[in-house]
Amino acid sequence: MVVNQHLVGTFLLTLDLGGTFVFALSGGMTAVKHRLDLFGVLVLSFAAAVAGGITRDVLIGAVPPAALSDWRYLAVPFVAGLITFLWSPIINWMRNPVQVLDAIGLALFAVDGTSKALAFHLEPVAAAMLGMLTGIGGGIVRDVLVLQIPIVLRAELYAVAALAGASIVVIGHMLELPSAPIAVAGVVVCLGLRLMAIRYGWHLPTARNSHSADSQESTRPG
Repeated sequence: MVVNQHLVGTFLLTLDLGGTFVFALSGGMTAVKHRLDLFGVLVLSFAAAVAGGITRDVLIGAVPPAALSDWRYLAVPFVAGLITFLWSPIINWMRNPVQVLDAIGLALFAVDGTSKALAFHLEPVAAAMLGMLTGIGGGIVRDVLVLQIPIVLRAELYAVAALAGASIVVIGHMLELPSAPIAVAGVVVCLGLRLMAIRYGWHLPTARNSHSADSQESTRPG
């Protein structure tokens, strides 16, 4: 049992640091896109990488948050920010790198956030919601810092993809299935859904601006 707990803890840490690194790259690429200086790149990398995890840890009572008490959560965004600042053209070989990196980070954090919430004995629905919040938190802070409407409010199946991956983890936990394969399945579902949404433009219905529609009608020639 001790060995299993150690393996689970190592696996969750790997997911968390992996998500931290990828989201930091996403934040760094956003900073490069907006032509920020080195300090701006590092700030955006750190904010994108740890905002979701800090929110999660505070809500479940895991204080002080891992991002503030473990040097690795400071080192990983710093390294990712430097990589992005120095070699952003290499990352740019991917089509729309920010979206791709963001999708990977979303999947890793949604699954890890749900797993950690379950480890702190949250109810399944609450754990899934917290996993979704972990996934979308960093992207929200990143976009707000560069004065953009957060991608979660305007993009194709973003929070829904996170919730789908989190739900896989919750269902596997309720069925007492092995945690590692279920976590991988959750990442695959979330990432696959998000990438398919980007590729094919899947999205939820958007609100209609009746005022704009009325204005367009009034300006049409009679």
